[in-house]
Amino acid sequence: MPPEQPKTLRLLISAGPTYEPIDSVRFIGNRSSGRLGSALADRAAQAGWRVTLLLGPNATEPSNPGVELVRFRSAADLESLLAEHLPDCDVLIMAAAVADYRPEPASAQPGGKHRRSDGPFVLRLESTPDLLAGCSARARPDQLLVGFALEPEAELLASARSKLERKSIDVIVANPLETMESPAIRARLIGNPDRGCPMDEQTDGPIPKEAFAGWLLEHLTPLALQRAGSEPARGQA
Repeated sequence: MPPEQPKTLRLLISAGPTYEPIDSVRFIGNRSSGRLGSALADRAAQAGWRVTLLLGPNATEPSNPGVELVRFRSAADLESLLAEHLPDCDVLIMAAAVADYRPEPASAQPGGKHRRSDGPFVLRLESTPDLLAGCSARARPDQLLVGFALEPEAELLASARSKLERKSIDVIVANPLETMESPAIRARLIGNPDRGCPMDEQTDGPIPKEAFAGWLLEHLTPLALQRAGSEPARGQA
């Protein structure tokens, strides 16, 4: 018999900000550049992964033509795309900076514009869904789920471990808030032992995000291959 071919891993990445509309010209957003998510997509495609990148507005695009690029704008857009693409991936890396709040429908005018007035303008906000926790609730046992924790340094590890457990995911990347918009990252990779991922790895100081993409994929690949082989392939008994 010919030797078994290595499995082509399928990677789904979300990256960049969400823009939550206040009206047709204004929004609530954040400063996420999407640089790391695009670097991960490029590196994974170069390594032979099949990559789909869900990318937010005004974010850095990948350069590898093998990356399938799908754009989103709001948390609701991203929620729909995750529901569509999650079943077809082996690994989800949730690097998007999803807004925690969005304007309530009664406060927003998506088809119009709030006019300036002399009085105060009160904007009521509602919570957005926890998209990663939602993916975890729908994921199969053979899928690997990776999240990010961006927090001030003093709170970083406690927050990362809390998110790992609360969202019921496999691995979390903990990086200090100070690295936002920076070309470099200093991160710690923490696994969930309750989900068969007992790991705790740290970069040797700040490294360029493009180099970090390779570092992260190097650590995730064995876990992904092990997890993807834990169940029969679709269509097999």
